[in-house]
Amino acid sequence: MNFSEVFKLSSLLCKFSPDGKYLASCVQYRLVVRDVSTLQILQLYTCLDQVQHMEWSADSLFILCAMYKRGLVQVWSLEQPEWHCKIDEGSAGLVASCWSPDGRHILNTTEFHLRVTVWSLCTKSVSYIKYPKACQQGMAFTRDGRYMALAERRDCKDFVSIFVCSDWQLLRHFDTDTQDLAGVEWAPNGCVLAVWDSCLEYKVLLYSLDGRLLSVYSAYEWSLGIKSVAWSPSSQFLAIGSYDGKVRLLNHVTWKMTTEFGHPAAISNPKTVVYREVEKSPPPGLGHLSLPPSRAGARPLTNAAASESKYEVASVPISLQTLKPAADRANPRMGVGMLAFSPDSYFLATRNDNIPNAVWVWDIQKLRLFVVLEQLCPVRSFQWDPQQPRLAICTGGNKVYLWSPAGCVSVQVPGEGDFPVLALCWHSSGDSLALLGKDHFCLCFLETSKDVGAAFGRRDSCT
Repeated sequence: MNFSEVFKLSSLLCKFSPDGKYLASCVQYRLVVRDVSTLQILQLYTCLDQVQHMEWSADSLFILCAMYKRGLVQVWSLEQPEWHCKIDEGSAGLVASCWSPDGRHILNTTEFHLRVTVWSLCTKSVSYIKYPKACQQGMAFTRDGRYMALAERRDCKDFVSIFVCSDWQLLRHFDTDTQDLAGVEWAPNGCVLAVWDSCLEYKVLLYSLDGRLLSVYSAYEWSLGIKSVAWSPSSQFLAIGSYDGKVRLLNHVTWKMTTEFGHPAAISNPKTVVYREVEKSPPPGLGHLSLPPSRAGARPLTNAAASESKYEVASVPISLQTLKPAADRANPRMGVGMLAFSPDSYFLATRNDNIPNAVWVWDIQKLRLFVVLEQLCPVRSFQWDPQQPRLAICTGGNKVYLWSPAGCVSVQVPGEGDFPVLALCWHSSGDSLALLGKDHFCLCFLETSKDVGAAFGRRDSCT
């Protein structure tokens, strides 16, 4: 396992291109594009102000940089570096900007969500969509890029409009039986649209592409409801994380609940493996052990640096560290706030916000708890390898954690000074991982499955 040198970064803006060839990062008002294989700078662009949002086009040919404070969007081309585009929303302001799936249109949301402006890079034409709703997740595209669902608010009622992305014509428009619509999300197969209400009312509505209501699900009433929603990659399950600390799985056949997963503070099932992170002092007199760097600028991982933390199998029953939420404040730290399916839909990873140090991994085939990983610090982020069931976790410290069915490992990011890892970003091939800090980032290389197995073997991994 190797690490690159550390590069400067601002606002956690670092993303791999969809084709996996490039890595873009922002340093204040500069956009830096590197070659993934060598990490050499290919292009350096200067924006008009500090970048607050950066996004690749789907074909990896263009990069969008949004400067919300100035109401500006700049677009840069990799094929023609001298070409650039500037979009100024003027007095309307700007609060969000994104690419359309074809990579040739940009959708800007103005201040106060007065409208969505669709700008064409090819024809320079402009289209307007009125009444977009200001909510948690009000816009969603189907995976094939053919349709867009947009949440709207008109006359104190919620609506959803479905547009054809090729010409932005309205395909369907229907009202939703929600008090305060919070988000929309397409199933990966593009056949079903999930719409859910705010946390004040537990309600999930499922619509077909032509706007027919397929099912309505509500687990309970008169209490805080939905906190997170995720589709399985197979489109067979919809996972709903709730404020009551449970995840409920709806199946795609009947749209009824298949099972629910609780997150108790005490784990007593002897079949559940609990990995607990513990501090470990480096053994005295141990020499420098490393793998030979196989990439330009890669730093070998020293055994001494990596041995400061490890996982141990905890004896069951075990009690996890809990956090008592403040009941008199908005958005209490309770309930399932993070959930994500593995790319093969075999596993589901979750975090219950009032047990912030633990990551729960559920076996979806057997519908049971598979593994719990208890960290020393609260979990900030986790993300699945896009190619296999391997989970990367960060806690805001200078370590990154990897779990797979074969075992788990704690790795300290080498280098001088402190490097708090605040976010993660996998390469599409799964052989490298970008570790993002407040002011810097670096890459972690997992070259081959053989190297990864060796890395798991070198640590005190437990199977």
